Amino acid sequence: MQQHIDTYDFTGKKAIVRVDFNVPLDENFNITDDTRIRAAMPTLKKILEKGGSLIIMSHLGRPKGVTDKFSLSHIVDHVSAKLGVPVKFAPDCQKADAEAAALKPGEALLLENLRFYAEEEGKPRGLAEDASEEEKKAAKAAVKESQKAFVAKLASYADCYVNDAFGTAHRAHASTALIAKYFPNDKMFGYLMEGEIKAIDNVLKNAKRPLTAIIGGSKVSSKLAVLENLVGKVDNLIIGGGMGYTFIKAKGGKIGLSLHEDDLIPSALTILETAARKGVKVHVAQDAVCTQEFSNEAETKVFSTDNIPDDWEGVDAGPETLKMFKKVIDESKTILWNGPVGVFEIEKFSNGTLTVARDLAEATAKGAYTLVGGGDSVAAVTKMGFADKVSYVSTGGGAMLEAIEGKTLPGIAAILE
Repeated sequence: MQQHIDTYDFTGKKAIVRVDFNVPLDENFNITDDTRIRAAMPTLKKILEKGGSLIIMSHLGRPKGVTDKFSLSHIVDHVSAKLGVPVKFAPDCQKADAEAAALKPGEALLLENLRFYAEEEGKPRGLAEDASEEEKKAAKAAVKESQKAFVAKLASYADCYVNDAFGTAHRAHASTALIAKYFPNDKMFGYLMEGEIKAIDNVLKNAKRPLTAIIGGSKVSSKLAVLENLVGKVDNLIIGGGMGYTFIKAKGGKIGLSLHEDDLIPSALTILETAARKGVKVHVAQDAVCTQEFSNEAETKVFSTDNIPDDWEGVDAGPETLKMFKKVIDESKTILWNGPVGVFEIEKFSNGTLTVARDLAEATAKGAYTLVGGGDSVAAVTKMGFADKVSYVSTGGGAMLEAIEGKTLPGIAAILE
């Protein structure tokens, strides 16, 4: 049975909380962006305020075993400073019995990186490249079997379970999905997870119309399921970035050297046909900033997207396109944005993406509900100083994508079961 963090009695209880502290570190192990740590603080502080103690668990990076590079010991002091209490550290997440048992109300313990163990992800490690299918199958079965003991040990530390790691909610990992079964009457979402779920529901289930989705990025293949799911739900679908050129070529346009995927032209045509049948307006770039080299010093020219010269490549939304995007955004009541509309990582080609960020902030100020997710989209609103000027910024790129694909996220389902 799902509980709620506001009404649950944490008095004298130990809460094991899955957070996403997968933060970037520099070569000296200094945190370069603590957004994910700050995002978890309301949940962690609430548990302490209500008389509970904390056992915090997370992953960091993608280690293939124990390595200092990915040790969560590097972030203990920072977490302590943000939480306002000294955070103890358990150097092995599977051997923290004594540390967990000694916790008193108001105290906190951070477990070492969960992914130091293959059992967290349930994937075998160390297999030879030429391993047979039988060997792979046996190794996977062995990890799955030992995963039961791994999860049971984590669960044994606590009286209740809180999942506040949306960034890993799309993974059926030990700490995000399997552990919830050990707390049938004492499991709940943290505030961050609640916020993410509500934000997605505001777009996919409770949207005020017109509803517009802006889906950008380089390849149709990476967002095909998203486009297929949204085309039946939105009023306007803006397809930006490199993926737009597959649609433009599908309609007969000359796109020069612009990025595209010929094998997905049939899929693009199907999406366009579905949109037309359902009355959904699909918007692709009308003009593009084009170049012959990827650099901030490159010469650029603006061409119509259906007539780009053979030796030029579209790298950013052009001025007429941005006017069109803005008009659609201004007329919308709910807007979802995932993915850049140009080669955002090169400053000279980032104007389109930054302009969309500004347009969304302005639309929010006028009453629209705006949800932004995905690395470059989040980076754009942050760079422009608009992170607090849109309705919600999602912390989970992959999880958000799978949610808007219409998939059930294991980390969410485990709490609701």
